[in-house]
Amino acid sequence: MPKFTSYKYEPLRINEDADRETGGEQYEMSGGSSLRLYPIDGIHDGLICPTEEELATLRRVGDAIPWTAHSIAIVELAVRFSYYGASVVFTNFIQYPLPVGSHTGAGLLNGQSGALGRGQHASTGITTFYDFWCSVTPFAGAYIADVHLGRFNTICVAVVIALLGHIILIVTAVPGVIEHPDTALGIFLVALFIMGLGTGLFKANISPLVAEQYRRTKPFVITTSSGEQVIVDPALTVSRIYMYFYLMINLGSLLGQTLMTYSEKASQLEYVGFWLAYTLATVSFLLCPIILVIGWKHYVRSPPSGSVFATFVRLLRFACRGRWSVNPLRTWRNLTAPDFWDAAKPSRISPAVRPLWMTFDDQWVDEVRRGLRACAVFAWFPIYWLTANQLSNNLTSQAATLTTNGMPNDFLSNLDPLVLVLCIPLCDFFLYPALQRWRIRFTSLKRITTGFLVGKTLLFFLLSVLTDIYAGATAMIWAAILQHRIYQTSPCGHAAATCTDSAGNHRVSPLNVWIQAPVYILIALSEIFAAITGYEYAFSKAPENMRSLMMALYMGTGAMSAILAEGFLWLAADPLLVWNYAVMGTLAGCGGCAFWLAVRHLDAREDEEVARVADDREE
Repeated sequence: MPKFTSYKYEPLRINEDADRETGGEQYEMSGGSSLRLYPIDGIHDGLICPTEEELATLRRVGDAIPWTAHSIAIVELAVRFSYYGASVVFTNFIQYPLPVGSHTGAGLLNGQSGALGRGQHASTGITTFYDFWCSVTPFAGAYIADVHLGRFNTICVAVVIALLGHIILIVTAVPGVIEHPDTALGIFLVALFIMGLGTGLFKANISPLVAEQYRRTKPFVITTSSGEQVIVDPALTVSRIYMYFYLMINLGSLLGQTLMTYSEKASQLEYVGFWLAYTLATVSFLLCPIILVIGWKHYVRSPPSGSVFATFVRLLRFACRGRWSVNPLRTWRNLTAPDFWDAAKPSRISPAVRPLWMTFDDQWVDEVRRGLRACAVFAWFPIYWLTANQLSNNLTSQAATLTTNGMPNDFLSNLDPLVLVLCIPLCDFFLYPALQRWRIRFTSLKRITTGFLVGKTLLFFLLSVLTDIYAGATAMIWAAILQHRIYQTSPCGHAAATCTDSAGNHRVSPLNVWIQAPVYILIALSEIFAAITGYEYAFSKAPENMRSLMMALYMGTGAMSAILAEGFLWLAADPLLVWNYAVMGTLAGCGGCAFWLAVRHLDAREDEEVARVADDREE
């Protein structure tokens, strides 16, 4: 994770006996000017509170990122190296049979690697279920962290569990086991179950932990070395933390997938097979406990705060009192009324009748309200992930039907993390600062909408015009057209995935595999705006004692997407693959438009909340 510019400033030195009440005090400076300082809290000491005018006019920048956040990001890199490095070869491992004469599953230079020979239906089904399992288990990770162990300790337990799963995974691919497909499949499924459990416990807690290393929550004014006054915005800093956190995810994915895809393939002594791919993933995973042990004394660690879910349910039930009606429309209006949560704030309830469980304050009620709004935003993400999830199964299978010239069919999926690694810094250093200078507020919801539409619609349309490929509005439409061309050019027509000659050799379309590249590039561009912002939104909108749960809810959208994908599984095989990609693309395009129509009022309300927070600071 690159370190951002550390602006040179010193907290204002004042008389230690000066009275500094909460909210700051005015201090006279030379020339008759005055500054408002934040109260002493060990985090914002001596920092200058911006005025309302400064909040509206000054450019905003991010703060320096703590080294502890960097080290946690490296842990994530190692985890993703192993996770994606192993899973990228799952499709070939499940779908294709063991090559003739092979004891490791490795194909010849121009052959197809495989092991279990279960076909594309089984391959897509198992990998989709694995995605679902890895997206459901974060709820268990959130509960264990919030109630029992805390985030850091839960991460340590998750690493041990996942490491056990990796070891079992190696066993499925060693010579002597891989040659018995039924036995290998059983062991493989056990490995996926254990790995998915460890992954889920890890994912729900690593994302909040990395952002919690930055402790400032209030904007403050500094003067840069060039003499410009700017506002250091903690929200922007958290956004940048997650941008580079996601960069590390994809750097690990890129390195892992590149090594593993070539490890599964064989040409004399250069490549070995699936067992090497799974072993490399396990070795990289061993970096995680080493880094965690080195940094555990320095990390900001949140202790378990007990389950707040029951309190949340009671609060929701209390707020709903008197708002139900036999008229569904009236019920909906009552439940979405602007004063819905105000009636449940402790300050509005007499202490004599206040329930014993109502031990929170008004601020927590506001945080719950914002958290539920975030859940409404997350409800659209399953549609978004439908297209992105095609990268790990159907598009990999599609590549196997194209001419690869000795390149592994699952190698091209590396374009997705490669584009992310290259473009995230470009967005951070050029695009977002330019928008700031032009006074364009590129809010979280606008970025998510852009992820739905620009990455899958506008850029695809422009690229289509440039290449004379006139198609629909999404990257999946590109895949659909390509699939149609594969059926036209494959020696076996609409049976392209199972096309072999009389000797059993795999036959492919003469189309070069690199024609798939735009699909991976466009999906990667959309992830910069939608997927990364989802992490930021989940963290920033959640109450402090519900961050793991909110992150699990965001990741749970992947589980819902996997369930939806299972419903379309009947399209994931010849000769219906054109319809598979066309349906996914249409859902993504329509979903993006519907998303903005549904949340645009929340985006406007976001601006109002920012203004209200600024007013509160001035009072």
